[in-house]
Amino acid sequence: MRRIIVQKFGGTSVADTEKIKNVAKTVIKEKNNGNDVVVVVSAMGHTTDYLVKMAKDISKLPSGREMDMLLSTGEGVSIALLAMAIQAEGYDAVSFNAMQVGILTENIHTKARIIKIETEKLKKNLNEGKIIVVAGFQGVTEAGEITTLGRGGSDTSAVALAAALNAERCDIYTDVEGVYTTDPRVVKNASRLSEISYEEMLELAHAGANVLHPRSVETAKLNHVPLRVRSSFKTDDLGTLILGVEKMEIDRPVTGVAADLSQTRIVVCDVPDIPGQAANIFTKLAKDNISVDMIIQSYARKVSNTNDIAFTVDSADTDKTVATLNSLKDTLKCGEIQVDREIAKVSIVGAGMIDRPGIASAMFDVLARLQVNIKMISTSEIKISCLVNKEDAEKAVKALHEEFGLSCDIVADVKGDLPNV
Repeated sequence: MRRIIVQKFGGTSVADTEKIKNVAKTVIKEKNNGNDVVVVVSAMGHTTDYLVKMAKDISKLPSGREMDMLLSTGEGVSIALLAMAIQAEGYDAVSFNAMQVGILTENIHTKARIIKIETEKLKKNLNEGKIIVVAGFQGVTEAGEITTLGRGGSDTSAVALAAALNAERCDIYTDVEGVYTTDPRVVKNASRLSEISYEEMLELAHAGANVLHPRSVETAKLNHVPLRVRSSFKTDDLGTLILGVEKMEIDRPVTGVAADLSQTRIVVCDVPDIPGQAANIFTKLAKDNISVDMIIQSYARKVSNTNDIAFTVDSADTDKTVATLNSLKDTLKCGEIQVDREIAKVSIVGAGMIDRPGIASAMFDVLARLQVNIKMISTSEIKISCLVNKEDAEKAVKALHEEFGLSCDIVADVKGDLPNV
């Protein structure tokens, strides 16, 4: 039985026709290894950013449905050109958008989740020896409405296809050579990891590491899809393997440091201290499809019997969040709504910090020495995040990276060869 390999190429990998021709050669190389190949591609270069800008020039809060109609056009160009490039090399290829494949999603625009993928057409074409090129980032509802999966959703498309097809693995090709201990553009001696767990990668993705979309890692973890992050420009390099934590030898408490600069802190002031207020706020935000990250509620003031509720959202959701909260003001009987856009979330992540005391205190001590003020804190078993001023994020990342010994002249890659996946 032939193995199925799913490959995903991001926008920078298909930014122009020469790069598309190079991607075609990488795809053909995998085909010549005796595998069936399904390729998922994003829109070319900065096409999506350009389309978003045009939409915002027309409307500050454009309709989600029309945004999906607009943004889904970008991938259509990429898949057709890549299929042509593969055909030009003498190989049979066919391109499909999400509607043609049957990538079914929930009925939510701009941030839809995949419910099911129809595989009959895909398997038929693979059995005919064709290389299949699929549009990432997009889906379709049962009613035939076009949806998109959110920024970076092509990663999720690729992993979901790999799961549906029981693929041997999913290779995510990008403009970096793998997963690093932090952003190598910020810390020059950041270490490339040969292995990282699903759990750590998921936390890093949520913390601001832009290598993989969080939902793609979540999908890979749930479906046990072997995942590699590889360079589009060094295709012989195996990059970083992402696997279950139970298969790893944990030899350090902290694996990586990340900064998320795309966060906004919202504070709902003077909320009457009575039951149900937090439920009113976060239920309405959830209904409006707004995801909330860090949350803090202050102690009630004795005189006024009110408190403040602070939380963070993605910067792209700021205006929508404020509009939602303003619609609740009469219900909440609250005071003003404060918005702080000049913040960043700095996080340390590591499966090795479980049951290992002193990690949080070391992080806080580093920030204190730097005179970095902490506005909010959140933790999980393998992550500690601090909200700081945006201007302090870079120096905090550099200092934490050094504190936990993550530089390439200190950390050696995990010993042993990569498994053959």
